[in-house]
Formats: sequence, structure tokens, C-alpha cells
Amino acid sequence: MSKWICRQVWFPVSLFFLTGCAVVEGTYDVVSGTVKGVYYVASGTVQAVYYVGKFTFNVVKAPIEWSLMNDDIETIDGLPVKEAIRQGRVKNSPYKVKGKRYYPMTVAEARQYKETGVASWYGDETLNQKDGHMTANGEAFNPNALSAAHKHLPLPTNVKVTNLQNGRSVIVRVNDRGPFPSDHNAASGKRIIDVSYAAAKQLGFHAQGTARVRVETVDLEAEV
Repeated sequence: MSKWICRQVWFPVSLFFLTGCAVVEGTYDVVSGTVKGVYYVASGTVQAVYYVGKFTFNVVKAPIEWSLMNDDIETIDGLPVKEAIRQGRVKNSPYKVKGKRYYPMTVAEARQYKETGVASWYGDETLNQKDGHMTANGEAFNPNALSAAHKHLPLPTNVKVTNLQNGRSVIVRVNDRGPFPSDHNAASGKRIIDVSYAAAKQLGFHAQGTARVRVETVDLEAEV
């Protein structure tokens, strides 16, 4: 498990001079720690901003009417997906994809997670689309943000992904489910993580599509 410093960032109030906008300081819970950051609300949208080392994470709650990134997810915790998201029952709840049930790790298990395997990247179809998409925990998907999908980690979790072919690494926020076997490529379900376009680009495998990687949970320590 890698250790990273999480630091609080102070934003000029002028950045948030929006109609009906409120700014509050607070903490954001992820699996292996609590991150200090800034929250703001604008036009009903909640956003949190936090940093892990040099990496910035903007967490935006998606409108419930947005389409899911992975519409093969049938239920979460026995509920329709969006109802589970609405009720906040997605963190490590069991879920079903094409009739198969998946059972995510407990928080304690996730703290010790480390795995080597094949990574791919997803969300190519969203790069030039105007309409937004939602991840499995209700966040807005952004292909240019450092995020990822994982079948078994609680949502959200921050992990370090290292490309074993070139040594590059990046911290990503796991906020979605996948990768799963596709109709045209059943072997895709054996991949251990799907990262965003931005993460794949930083890792140096966006051109070829896949890479052998090591994934490990990040131990977040708040800076004093």
C-alpha cells in the first residue's frame, strides 16, 4: 500500500461567485483515509476538490437523469441502479451484470489490496459528446480526469496504477464498475482495471489500448 500526503487547498472566494453558490470546508471519505478539501454547491450540483500529492481530484455529482457509463449493470444491492445511487447504497454493495453477481471487497480488505494484471482504458465515446454520463456511484464521468473502474474495490477508492512496461505511475479515483466481458471480447473481463483516457495518457498506453500494470490502494495521510 502506497502512502501519499493529502493537503488542503485554499481557493479564493472569487472563484465561487456564482448565483446560489455556497462554499464550505470539510473532509471527504475514501477507503484508506479522510481527505481535507473544499466543497461547493452551484445550481444544485455538489462538487468536492481534493489533492493527493500532485494529483487533483474534482468530484462532481451527476444529474440522476444522465446515462450510466456501463448500462450492463442491472442492479446494485438488489435495487435498480439509479435508486441505489439515490439512496447512497453503492460503496461496497453487491451488484449484478448480465445475470452474474459481483461482491465487492470490504473496506478492511481494500486497504491491503495490491494486484498485477492488464489495464485498459474506457470512455472513448464520451470524448466528443456534449451529454454527460454517470459512474456507478453517481459521479459525473470526465474522460480528462484521473478516474477508473474496478469490479471489486469499494467506491470511491484512490489507487496507484503503475505501468510495468515504462515505470510511469498515476493516482486515480475508482468511482465506477468494470471492466466486464463484452459480447465481442469475453477476455476483456479478465482485465483488472479500466482507467480514463487522461490516466491512460499519463501512463503511456492510450495508443495501444492496454498495458500490464500494478494496482495498489493509496494510504491517504492528511498533512498537518
